[in-house]
Amino acid sequence: MGTVLVVDDEPDLRFVLRRIFARAGHEVTEAGDGAAALTAIHQSPPDLVVTDMMMPVMDGVELIRALRADPATAAIPILSVSGDWQLAVDADAALAKPYQCTEVLAVAEGLLREGRTK
Repeated sequence: MGTVLVVDDEPDLRFVLRRIFARAGHEVTEAGDGAAALTAIHQSPPDLVVTDMMMPVMDGVELIRALRADPATAAIPILSVSGDWQLAVDADAALAKPYQCTEVLAVAEGLLREGRTK
């Protein structure tokens, strides 16, 4: 099991994603925007970042660019879950909202497995 950081400005969607990952045995942390996510990641790097793309303060595009530009965080797998998945150019995987819970978990766990073998 791994540590998953869920980044979304909508508390209800963070709650749903938290439940999906927690029920599968993953430790879950949350952030409401990209800036809060960067702070959390630098304090305790997760095994996977699951992020929305359209958020206030710092959106998912900026978050992904910042993570990829920093050698300390560049290898963290990123799953984009967004209404506009085409924005997720540098994410490792992208799912469009609305998504199926089983699909999110399957893609995320695949990224976690791949991330551990790097």
